[in-house]
Amino acid sequence: MHSLVNKNNKYAVIGVSKNPEKYGYRVFKDLLGAGWEVYPVNPKEDEILGQKVYPKLSNIDKKIDVVIFVVPPQVTLEVLNEIEKLDIKNVWLQPGSESPEAIEYCKKNEINCIHDACIMIERKSDG
Repeated sequence: MHSLVNKNNKYAVIGVSKNPEKYGYRVFKDLLGAGWEVYPVNPKEDEILGQKVYPKLSNIDKKIDVVIFVVPPQVTLEVLNEIEKLDIKNVWLQPGSESPEAIEYCKKNEINCIHDACIMIERKSDG
């Protein structure tokens, strides 16, 4: 199991969606339903599943431990700059959000980066 899969962490999900078909919705609903402290981030939404949605990471007034990405790779790269400024050291790139550039950026800036793994599957395998 990954050390980033821990109910005591505070999570932000980048790319939360209102569309139940999209992974941004599924990941958020899964973690919320498991009782995890999770903050949705999407500049185009106000509320999802009864939770306030933040336009960007810097609007969240808690110290986030892990940022989960469910966005296209080019958006991931933009948000990684914000993560570095906020001194967040753990990211989870859901399948489809990663790119060689994003992974390299994390290495260069000493950000722990999980990729090629789905947090929902990892959480459930923790049992």
